[in-house]
Amino acid sequence: MAFDGTWKIDRNENYEKFMEAMGVGIMKRKLGAHDNLKITIKQDGNKFNVKEASSFRNIEIEFTLGNNFEYSLADGTELSGAWILEGNKLVGTFTRKDNGKVLKTYREIVGDELVQTYIYEGTESKRFFKR
Repeated sequence: MAFDGTWKIDRNENYEKFMEAMGVGIMKRKLGAHDNLKITIKQDGNKFNVKEASSFRNIEIEFTLGNNFEYSLADGTELSGAWILEGNKLVGTFTRKDNGKVLKTYREIVGDELVQTYIYEGTESKRFFKR
């Protein structure tokens, strides 16, 4: 599948502003902007296995498209939501457990990059990954 592979962070756009909107403190924002994130994605039909490895943590997430699951961000923010596939784009809609606000996430392949877009409270950020 198109998403399959190991993707290493290459660059960010507006990521610190996004983390600020999410309520992440300044020290964690500075560290998060340089987290050396590597994502390994394996897709089997509607099932995904995603491994995230960074300077802060290593986690493994398994989910099925359209099914809700629980997830914690690196800063400890707890979310509940689901991924769906719209065309060739993964679309995630997650609700924060602490305040009920929604985080939208998109993953798509653009050229030779995996582009991950976050939208929270009107703030948009993009993270670009290369194989």
